[in-house]
Amino acid sequence: MNRRELLRRAGAAAAVLGVSHLSGTVPFGWAAPAERAGKSGKRKLLVFTRSQTFEHPCLKREAPDKLSLLERIVTSLGEKHGFEATCTKDGRVFIKDELAKYDAFLFETTGDLTKEGGDNNPPMPKEGKQALLDAVAGGKGFVGCHCGSDTFHSKDDKNIDPYIAMLGGEFIVHGAQQKAKMVVVDNQFPGAKDLKDFDLHEEWYALKYFAPDLHVILAQDSTGMKGDMYQRPLFPATWARMHHKGRVFYTSMGHREDVWENPMFQTLLVGGLTWAFGDVDAKVEPNIKEATPKANEYPARKK
Repeated sequence: MNRRELLRRAGAAAAVLGVSHLSGTVPFGWAAPAERAGKSGKRKLLVFTRSQTFEHPCLKREAPDKLSLLERIVTSLGEKHGFEATCTKDGRVFIKDELAKYDAFLFETTGDLTKEGGDNNPPMPKEGKQALLDAVAGGKGFVGCHCGSDTFHSKDDKNIDPYIAMLGGEFIVHGAQQKAKMVVVDNQFPGAKDLKDFDLHEEWYALKYFAPDLHVILAQDSTGMKGDMYQRPLFPATWARMHHKGRVFYTSMGHREDVWENPMFQTLLVGGLTWAFGDVDAKVEPNIKEATPKANEYPARKK
C-alpha cells in the first residue's frame, strides 16, 4: 500500500470512528525498518492474550489454530514494520530461557495469569510472573493494551502489585461504551506525531495507582461522559515510562474491534512498539504532575 492510499484509509476510518483531528496526516514518528542504523534482523515480539477472567471479543479465536483479530492485526503490522510477532495464550512460555528469545512483550490479558481460568489455557508457572518482570527490568520492552491493566490487581494503595508498578497504572472499572475525548499531551512521541485531540467510541477505563514517573501521551477527558466512575479530573490514558532498563508503553484503548482496525490506533501502537524495542528514542521525562495534576482524585467505587 502506498502512502497516499494509507492516508486515504486513515481519513476514512477517522471519520467513521469519530476522530476529530488527524492534521491531514497519519502521525508517523518512528524509523522505517530500512532506516534503523546498526540494526540487523527482525525484532521479536511475544503477543500474550490469555484471559484468566473475562475474554474480550477481539481476543477470541474461532479455533485453537486460528488467530484472533488482535493477533492477526499485530502480526500484519509486524510484517509491514519489520518485527516478528509470536502469538500465544499458553502461560508456560514464561520461563527465563524462553523469554530471552524476545525483544518485547505485548499484553492484552485479564486476571491472575498464574492461576487456572475460564479460557482453559495453561497458566504461567509460579515463577513466570517474576521472570517477566526481571526480563523487562533487564531491558526488554513491554506494551500493554486495554485490559493489560486489568491484570494482577493490587491489594490496596499501600500494596501495589509488582506487575502494576511496572505497567504504571491499574484498571478500576468501566461504564457503558461511549464516545469520549482524548487530550493529546505529547504529539512528538513515536506514532503520535502531530496528532491532535480526538473523539473516539470505545470502552473507556477508569484507572488508578499511577506511577509518579509516568510520561503522559494521551489523557482522558471525561467531561460529559455517562457513569459515576468517569466523574473525575483529567487522568492518564496512554503513557510511557522506564522500568529500570526496560521501556514500557500502555494505552487504555483496544477493546472494540473497530478500534483495532483504526489506522490511527495502529499507528500509535506501532510507535509504542518501536520505542519499546529501542529502535527509536523519545523524551519520556515524567510529566504526570503537569499534564494531569489531579489524576489520583477519583470517586470511591460503590459497593
